[in-house]
Amino acid sequence: MTRILLDWRDYLLTAFSGAPDGVPPWVESLAEGDDEGYFGPGSAVWEVHGATPVIVAGIRALLMQTLHPGAMAGVHDWSRYREDPLGRLSGTVRWVLTTTFADKAGADAASAMVRKLHTRVSGTYGDGVAYSAADPELLRWVHVVFAESFLSCHQVWGGAIPGGADRYAAEWAKAGELMRVTDPPRSEAQLRQQLADFDAVMVSDDRVSDAVNFIRNPPLKRSLMPAYRVVFGGAVATIPAHYRRMLGLRRPWWPAKLMTRIALAFLARLLGRPASTETFARQRISRLAVAHRD
Repeated sequence: MTRILLDWRDYLLTAFSGAPDGVPPWVESLAEGDDEGYFGPGSAVWEVHGATPVIVAGIRALLMQTLHPGAMAGVHDWSRYREDPLGRLSGTVRWVLTTTFADKAGADAASAMVRKLHTRVSGTYGDGVAYSAADPELLRWVHVVFAESFLSCHQVWGGAIPGGADRYAAEWAKAGELMRVTDPPRSEAQLRQQLADFDAVMVSDDRVSDAVNFIRNPPLKRSLMPAYRVVFGGAVATIPAHYRRMLGLRRPWWPAKLMTRIALAFLARLLGRPASTETFARQRISRLAVAHRD
């Protein structure tokens, strides 16, 4: 592998995991624990979250999240995304992958940590409307937007989902419950309906435009920006037209989905399946299986 490709690999693995080799202590800890976790091998969640389309889904979810004024106020007032965008990204990735691949105690602990952080995030927006990151409807919004983006991107670029989209929504509802979401969606239809239910509160304003421009042009390595623009275009192409209009985005004129498929194939070869997380989780499960036989 050439020096530039190794540099890209180290940079991206740091962005996704917090370590240049992709194996920080929190990933190694996935080999520990006393059960399979809430999902496990063969689950829809392992298939979706262990595949490269989640990279595009993350961009898509961040774009969609800007449309809720309460969520946008929390990001504007409290988030360090401008000062440390990669740190914020790796923190989100850590929660998703820990909840996906850790044992139940690890998933519970990771969710409890995020909930604790949420208790500090509150304020007002607009004409004094109060918001809190611990508000049940904001928690629902975040869960629905991420789940819908994970699913939509996997349906475009991923493989078959064990049990299909309904099984994915039903399984990932557990993550919503861990974050104290009441009655999270448990089917694809419920997931898309709950997203549509938020249409009445979505807004497009200067804060949205500012955040969208930042996501469109993040402070990444200059050599990576052509590839980023491809996957950004792929993310935009999967967003329904009425949300794109609110975001001030147009569907790319070029074949964004095809080019994103090519980019993801390249990233899969460069990074491998976010396999370090799955590999350590399988080590835990194999150890438990041996102990059970003994």
